[in-house]
Amino acid sequence: MKKISWLAMVGLLAGLLAACATPAVGLVKATEPPTAVQTAALVETAPPTGEQKIILATTTSTEDSGLLEFILPDFEQLTGVTVDVIAVGTGQAITLGEDGNADVLLVHARSREQAFMDAGHGVRREDVMYNDFVILGPESDPAGIAGMADAAQAIAKIAEAQAVFISRGDDSGTHAKELSIWKTAGIEPAGDWYISSGLGMGEVLTMANEQLAYTLSDRATYLARTQEGIELTIVLEGDPVLFNPYGVIAVNPDKNPAIRLDLANQFIDWIISLPVQEKIASYGLAAFGQSLFVPDSPAWREAHGQADD
Repeated sequence: MKKISWLAMVGLLAGLLAACATPAVGLVKATEPPTAVQTAALVETAPPTGEQKIILATTTSTEDSGLLEFILPDFEQLTGVTVDVIAVGTGQAITLGEDGNADVLLVHARSREQAFMDAGHGVRREDVMYNDFVILGPESDPAGIAGMADAAQAIAKIAEAQAVFISRGDDSGTHAKELSIWKTAGIEPAGDWYISSGLGMGEVLTMANEQLAYTLSDRATYLARTQEGIELTIVLEGDPVLFNPYGVIAVNPDKNPAIRLDLANQFIDWIISLPVQEKIASYGLAAFGQSLFVPDSPAWREAHGQADD
């Protein structure tokens, strides 16, 4: 898995235009996502002779939690295929797929994934894993929601108290879930207390921690960031609406002649295979006493006697 900063990516693109050099695509984790033109330039650049690569567009939670760094080197070593990761919000990742600027998606917004498939943008979708969302806040809990079981009622109390709430505000799967909870509560959040950040999950956790604010996070990224000094506490968990499934999708090769459907399918076969699902199940056990992601592929469900949905 290649990892380069967004500024480095821009520099590589500039070098491409100036000297016709071949850039390497890598991990993008920036507050400003790559433009369609910039991404297309990266996709269309031919790799060096003999090199095989795929572009994986994915949510920031899979990167911020450390999962990709944990599993992707195995795929690259096994297959010789380089995985170039673009980690953005799920909405942006899906747009990259719609525009033909990624080979495969790993995202967590089931309704949008289904719409993507129904529109013919994808040719294969598989369940991969799930975890859950949690509402986080400062230990002082100024809105008094600790111990509540209903997420919509809890955020209604946050709004009533006008306690600071940091939103992803980035069209991600987490943002979509947050908006659906506000809708259930019958509230359109607005005011100085509600901050739409436009940032990824890791950055939002840092921001909420600094401002002693509430936020919605996937559990995996939150737990991973507690090892880096995040002191926010879980004030609400367990509401069924906070279920957070992840799916992997092969992008329709009709979108772009550069799309490698063969490699995308190879990646999908690998990530849903039982050995990789077992490795996903092990992630977080040593540090937290629990898996940060729960495997959910057909192979995993069959091996554990679970009904296939």
